[in-house]
Amino acid sequence: MKNIHFLILLISINFVLSSCSAKKENQSAKMTYKPSVLMTKQDIASPVAATIPHTYSVHGQQVNDPYFWMRLSDDQKNAKTPDAQTQNVLDYLNAENAYREKMMSHTEAFQTKLYEEIIGRIKQTDMSVPYKENGYYYITRYEEGKEYPIHSRKNEALTAPEEIMLNVNEMAVDFAYYSISGRTVSEDNKILAFGEDTVSRRQYTLRFKDLTTGSFLPDVIPNTTGDVVWANDNKTVYYTKKDAALRSYQIYKHILGTPIKSDVLVFHEKDETFSTDIYKSKSKKYLIIVSSATLSQEYRILEADNPSGTFRLFHPREHKLEYDISHFEDKWYIRTNKDHAENFKIMVTLESNTHKSAWTDLMPYDANIYIEEFDIFKNFMVLSVRKDGITQINIRPWDGKPSHYIQFEEDAYTTFTGYNPEFDTDLLRLDYSSLTTPNSTYDYHISTKKLELLKQQEVVGNFDASAYTSERKMIKAQDGTMIPLSIVYKKGFPIDGTRPFLLYGYGSYGYSMDPYFSSSRLSLLDRGFGFAIAHVRGGQEMGRQWYENGKFLTKKNTFTDFINCGEYLIANNYAAKDLLFAQGGSAGGLLMGAIMNMRPDLWKGVVANVPFVDVVNTMLDESIPLTTGEFDEWGNPKDKTYYDYMKSYSPYDNVEAKAYPAAFVTTGYWDSQVQYWEPAKWVAKLRATKTDKNPLLMYCDMETGHGGASGRFKRFKETAMEYAFLLDLAGLGE
Repeated sequence: MKNIHFLILLISINFVLSSCSAKKENQSAKMTYKPSVLMTKQDIASPVAATIPHTYSVHGQQVNDPYFWMRLSDDQKNAKTPDAQTQNVLDYLNAENAYREKMMSHTEAFQTKLYEEIIGRIKQTDMSVPYKENGYYYITRYEEGKEYPIHSRKNEALTAPEEIMLNVNEMAVDFAYYSISGRTVSEDNKILAFGEDTVSRRQYTLRFKDLTTGSFLPDVIPNTTGDVVWANDNKTVYYTKKDAALRSYQIYKHILGTPIKSDVLVFHEKDETFSTDIYKSKSKKYLIIVSSATLSQEYRILEADNPSGTFRLFHPREHKLEYDISHFEDKWYIRTNKDHAENFKIMVTLESNTHKSAWTDLMPYDANIYIEEFDIFKNFMVLSVRKDGITQINIRPWDGKPSHYIQFEEDAYTTFTGYNPEFDTDLLRLDYSSLTTPNSTYDYHISTKKLELLKQQEVVGNFDASAYTSERKMIKAQDGTMIPLSIVYKKGFPIDGTRPFLLYGYGSYGYSMDPYFSSSRLSLLDRGFGFAIAHVRGGQEMGRQWYENGKFLTKKNTFTDFINCGEYLIANNYAAKDLLFAQGGSAGGLLMGAIMNMRPDLWKGVVANVPFVDVVNTMLDESIPLTTGEFDEWGNPKDKTYYDYMKSYSPYDNVEAKAYPAAFVTTGYWDSQVQYWEPAKWVAKLRATKTDKNPLLMYCDMETGHGGASGRFKRFKETAMEYAFLLDLAGLGE
């Protein structure tokens, strides 16, 4: 489970041998492998998890879950003194961590080297490209050696004195984990609102800071999403609260300086398959409440000048009617799948009539492009689309001039629009990267069709993009569908079936895993690994149908697509047949668990980050965060058809007495997306059931949640640990 949009969890793995001449490049093709030390550590006793019968009945079947005892409630986790069950769970998790440390003790120096190498590529003193909004330039910058950002602004000109709004390094000093969210300034530029999370549970406490005095206001609001929306009176704010299952379910109105207990509930989303949020239109005219499920949305609107007013319905929710709205002048612009527009189209309606019966087509539906997002400007509209599986940006002027796509030189890349708060502008801020090109921020000049590079991520050291090669292949899946595969390796990498290769995948929620640059990945590529992303079904790389064909009762397409990509890498000599590795996180961790069950022989080793592996038990339990909102993704197991199908692929339920590849599994004790007990139960069952002696290691971060450690550098300690695991298994450890 779970998307996080966040989450989701992107991996960073690349390789570069320090060669400059053609002679050295050729020499780099001759790898020297040595036996894996991990594979020899058979004398270290692994943890043995207790089995306690826990039976339940579903669809007339008696099910026993002997590791159910590992599940703790939030109250148990937060108690000052652990009860007996909590202590047993903590003892088990600590035992797994201790076992991993012993198994990987020979890599400690190597891990340190990898970590220093990875963070050594990061420019320590750095800053974002400033953007201007409401008269101020806003900047995020970092200082050498510090984990957290400094958020500042300058009035009207970049030469103006810096005003530090938040120095997160100072705010985080007393916490093992610290994160802020939703920084929003009032329309009069005087008050900053933001959310603060000190647990890694994605439950934010809202705080407010007077930017004229530098003092914090007494208003403190707990258990929110971390986002604040300002009415135009500069004193009324709206926020979203979470229920016990961490579902965003209520919108409240708060007036600064008044007691929190007097806050007014303005909307309650009672349907547990929906979540709710609030935002402000780019035009600043409307406050907008959105209720959303996977296959349906519903909006309510209120003039931002009238916070005492009542929100009115834009158009009532309909199953499988999806739509987004944007306001400009006297019209609403709508991205929607109405009229069987599977890949979405843009419609328009007057402010005075927002019912779908009044919506009219602004542009004809084109089934060959998938419209992901759109943005409205005074003189043009911008569409972020996917065409032939590649992200593209389409500019559509209002004056009737022909639309056009922004042109880039590479065949495979990732591009998306950045933050563009200004209406009346000829510039479009966008970001661009590829497997070989670091993240680059551009301004695109609409009138001249010219790209202006504002900043490219600096990779400290001797990085040379031309030293790496990327490829895009189309792989035939077992049902004949052609699956995109993005590949990168260091020049000199021989296509002769002798090298280790890491294949990464995700494939859920319609989240597309595009080719992206990772400076940490260089630590793999430079040591002789190849790396590839399998753009499997369940994402939306090839349009909406790509998603539909990898969910519900077609979910297994995600797994077989990935396996077929792995088979291709071996059959076409990119990967040695005994040195193919796999990695995925969150819902991509489900993918890892499934391919381990289905084709354990294909993989030398697997890294499963915060994996959603206990699918049936989680989806049967509606008290777990996010479960009810995901019935449209996985199906509701109360329906036997979905139950049977889920059970046929759920990794935890399909562990068998057979040989499995080596595996490195990560989790976070405070994870709200995929609860820690899922990977813990899975590891325990694997250890008790599998017939091989391959290493099975688990890292449970006792201080963090789904996204891992906070801060700029600390998170790479886990990356270094994973790389040491992979490199040791590949015979390339130190």
